[in-house]
Amino acid sequence: MKKFLPYLASLAILFIALFPWQRIESYPVIGGVEKTAIRRLVRLERMDSAQFTKTLPYGARYSLPYVKLNLMGREIDSNLVSRDADLESELEKMIPNGGRAYSLAIMDITDGREPRYLERNANLSYQPGSVGKLAVVTALMCELENVFVDSVQSRWNLLKSRVVKGGPFAVYDHHTIPEYDPETERYSRPQVNQQHEFTLYEWIDHMLSVSNNGAASVVWREAILMRVFGPKYPELTRQEAEDYFKKTPRGELRDLSKSVISEPLRHMGIGPDEFRVGTMFTRGASGIVPPQGGSASSPRGLMKWLTALESGRIVDAPSSLEIKRLMYMTDRRIRYAHAPVLDSAAVYFKSGSLYGCIPGTSCGKYKGNRMNYMNSVCIVEQPDGTRYLVALMTNVLSRNSAYDHQLLATRIDKLIRNTANVEDPSESLGTGE
Repeated sequence: MKKFLPYLASLAILFIALFPWQRIESYPVIGGVEKTAIRRLVRLERMDSAQFTKTLPYGARYSLPYVKLNLMGREIDSNLVSRDADLESELEKMIPNGGRAYSLAIMDITDGREPRYLERNANLSYQPGSVGKLAVVTALMCELENVFVDSVQSRWNLLKSRVVKGGPFAVYDHHTIPEYDPETERYSRPQVNQQHEFTLYEWIDHMLSVSNNGAASVVWREAILMRVFGPKYPELTRQEAEDYFKKTPRGELRDLSKSVISEPLRHMGIGPDEFRVGTMFTRGASGIVPPQGGSASSPRGLMKWLTALESGRIVDAPSSLEIKRLMYMTDRRIRYAHAPVLDSAAVYFKSGSLYGCIPGTSCGKYKGNRMNYMNSVCIVEQPDGTRYLVALMTNVLSRNSAYDHQLLATRIDKLIRNTANVEDPSESLGTGE
């Protein structure tokens, strides 16, 4: 028996390499808990296998070391000048219902072949909705680097240990957050209120994992405070923070807020018409920090952000990698990311929506007849080695376009993976709601 042990060990290692989701320890559980102390992940860690399987698809169970940056050290056309005409022609055939309501930017970054870029109406500007929260986490990472220039680990230690209160910035938002007490194992899904206290890591997680608007305003607030207080920020008291916002003129707060959120994007070569966020995500926050310039983005601008992330250019490589990890451990997959064809893929995504009704008419949720923005930003990593980036923005009036996003996810995946046939609209898809 002993002579077979080396062979069995080799087979075990090969199995783990080929099927990383089968590991007993899985991200975001083991590694995620230790690194971030996010209590939502503690709950996942304690789930039995049946609960865990129901909660997360296979592709969402990779271990922490799996997450890498795909464009480090690779030549990339960050200005998106060169385009693949043949792929664009195929993409045009895939658009549901045709028309200008669908805008996309796609880049195949599969290792071992030259990157391929294609787009459709990619310069059109849309209201980004919650996709704008990617600009917020970018701003926080930038200011965090300014506080700890020489120590990456100190940045993560601060995110893990510093607890801040939501206050008026946190309200109001209808999105619930996962709240878990590891000692009592009590779990609930409340709306964020002013009394909520979480670590910075947890606020970021609430912002990206469940797209909580209150959390986004709190994270933006903390980025402003980091800019103002610099190395003194780690010892900043709650009273000092509150006094700063009470005593600082509103015009100064407005300009500083814009600077904090915009400068990192401009430094990456993303113009104000390509990606900007000018309004905080809650009325409570906007009542303290006035809006400036509105919010808008284009698929091209979001693709530039994605390529910067994969190239390690969002602040630096450690910051880019940390953002990518945070995008991976979402509470659940919705819209584009909910397509069954992606179940075994690692998907790093952020979606957003904003809808409105014509005065005097009524329209359902995500079925706005005045505006009905739905946006998805995704990095897809299939088990076969295929890697690609997608920025999809739509404004399909009077109908929930979540189905369209899933349909496009299926078709784009087949296009990039060079499969022969594209499924038709009758294919079976989940709702993603």
